[in-house]
Amino acid sequence: MESQSLENLMDHREAEKQIVTVAEAAAKIDPCHLMDHLVKALREVWRPKERLSRYTDYFAEALSGVSFPWVKMFKDAPLSTLIDVPLSHIPQSVYRTALNWLELPPVKLEDFSAFVLRAFDLILVDLEAQQGGGDDSKSQVGMFVALAIVLRSKPQALTTVLPILRENPKYQGQDKLPVTVWMMAQASPGDLCLGLYSWAHNLLPLVSVSSKKRCCIPQSMDLVLQFVEEILSRPRARTILVDGALRERDPLIPVSSFEILLRLTFPAPSARVKSTERVEAIYPLLKDVTLSPFMPGESNALKQMFTFSLRSARRGIVTGNPVLAEEATSIAIWCVIETVDCFEHWDVLYRENLEASVALLKRLLGQRRVFLRLSTSPSDSLTVNQTMERASGVRAIAEGGANCSLYREADKYCTLISKSLSRGSGGFKLTPITAVVLAAAGAAAGAAAALVVLA
Repeated sequence: MESQSLENLMDHREAEKQIVTVAEAAAKIDPCHLMDHLVKALREVWRPKERLSRYTDYFAEALSGVSFPWVKMFKDAPLSTLIDVPLSHIPQSVYRTALNWLELPPVKLEDFSAFVLRAFDLILVDLEAQQGGGDDSKSQVGMFVALAIVLRSKPQALTTVLPILRENPKYQGQDKLPVTVWMMAQASPGDLCLGLYSWAHNLLPLVSVSSKKRCCIPQSMDLVLQFVEEILSRPRARTILVDGALRERDPLIPVSSFEILLRLTFPAPSARVKSTERVEAIYPLLKDVTLSPFMPGESNALKQMFTFSLRSARRGIVTGNPVLAEEATSIAIWCVIETVDCFEHWDVLYRENLEASVALLKRLLGQRRVFLRLSTSPSDSLTVNQTMERASGVRAIAEGGANCSLYREADKYCTLISKSLSRGSGGFKLTPITAVVLAAAGAAAGAAAALVVLA
């Protein structure tokens, strides 16, 4: 027994001698040897999956004796430190060699996306083993290096993976969040728009606020905010994100995510938490990014934005949160300025959001540019006038009821808005009949011009 114990002790000490740091092991990698290995893989295998496996195998072997307790590291270290883990220990010559090889054909973007998902699967297997008491002294550092280099050289590879990470329960959970954020952080330096897109679509919904779930745990909220704060702190972040606010016709921040952001930024006074000030600091820029890609033709998205802003304004009024009510009303104003379709949509929402609608009518009176623009379009003016007519609530006033005073106030504002439209058109009172006549005249003029061109 004593002999066996001594032998085990010797084996343990020998193992301790073999364990080195990431930097020590990486310093021994010869870039020429790495390139020879990768070029050989190109000659010997043709399937992209197998070639990428050879690429990963090299780093796994070269860093096999490394001590890399990543689970504890990812749990305790701030994101600013984690972003460069473990690539900060890899020599530039080795990093560049791998990058150059990844640029070679015939590996396609979808192959890199599949690789990202496979690598994440293996990392999660290692995570589960370590949570079960497994040894983390020789963990998957090679996989982390290989995955980080791919994500930095091919950030687009993450795009097709995001919906899978968002929808598959396998990739969800508090324990997996640090690794998910780490992956997104690898892709973000080369593509800030992708970084914000992944944050708004995958991370922000994790901290949604509702009546049943006030917020996620503070550690998750902190990590999610660290990620977006890192993106917004990059040079020229505002210009890059506002100019690139549409990603292949998909907004970086969808309306559903912006609604979450609005609630986090303007909670009830009693619901403010430590993270509220951090959200308030980033909200103005994120709001600009959200609103910048909308065009008048995108009426469905604008109507969705108008719907949630009007309902948020009502919530703010009813719950005694005037700051939320004010901000939501201003967004609703922006929506109706952008497209007259929101006036038509307002008819559907008006009565169930009466308090907010009255506040919106009042604010509209001060928007002179709305009336100047609308007065130049007979059809738009007609739409607004019809909305004002239906919103006036004359019948509701006559019938009385609990909301009689609100309808009376609405009727006053509707009348003033209709008068403003008349003044904006030079004193001309637009009616449905004159609008039809003007529209017909415009069509006739267009047809006559076309005949002249043909002639």
